[in-house]
Amino acid sequence: MWMHFGIKDLIDVLLVAVFLYQTYKIMKSSGTLAIFSGVVSFVIVWILVSQILEMRLLGAILDKVISVGVIVLIILFQDEIRRFLLALGSHKGWKFLSKLFGKHRENGENEPSFVAPVVLACMNMAKKKTGALICIEQDVDLTVYEHTGEMFNADVNARLIENIFFKNSPLHDGAMIIAKNRIRAAGCILPVAQTANLPKEMGLRHRSGLGMSFETDAIVIIVSEERGKISVAHNGNLSVNISGEELQQILCGERQVTNYC
Repeated sequence: MWMHFGIKDLIDVLLVAVFLYQTYKIMKSSGTLAIFSGVVSFVIVWILVSQILEMRLLGAILDKVISVGVIVLIILFQDEIRRFLLALGSHKGWKFLSKLFGKHRENGENEPSFVAPVVLACMNMAKKKTGALICIEQDVDLTVYEHTGEMFNADVNARLIENIFFKNSPLHDGAMIIAKNRIRAAGCILPVAQTANLPKEMGLRHRSGLGMSFETDAIVIIVSEERGKISVAHNGNLSVNISGEELQQILCGERQVTNYC
């Protein structure tokens, strides 16, 4: 059998391994790892019964369960499947080729113009315990969310951001959307994550930020009004209690958002 194992078979095995690993990461980050483990265990039993032991009756029953189970899995993991297809279709998903054959950007080089004022504003608001929710548009267009609030077309300015989220401002409870280095809207309504994994001290802002990261590829910054801490949600992950330097690295693409407290 090993005499016919060629380079194509090796690539096939590696691709399956990568697929399973990425699926494991998605399930772990979304809190559905137990379901994923159960599905894998069921598939192993199905292969053992129908392919190896060749139990016809039990194998036929499991075959029917598998055929129906595909639809059930699509329903259960519709959010995860959507995020996977979103990442696959995103042009940023293919940028690894340019990174392999091009030069890596040095720290601070070609930093987007909005980064410095956003980081400064978030640090000031965290010190004053002023709550804030800021969405940075990536590849997915956020126009539909912009229209849930008040439309803007302003330069990204730290003082303007702080004024919008000032406690007496009529827009401070909603989210700000920044796209193409401009403030596009404020007071916007975001989808709320229904996950039960968030600690009790995480309020509506954190759930909205995490929900937005499930629905889009936006980078969402959350400033806690109660704790005066900065958090970032991206691709279904939530990093909490981060520093200004860490926030700058995330916005510049030099640091990934991973679940940690």
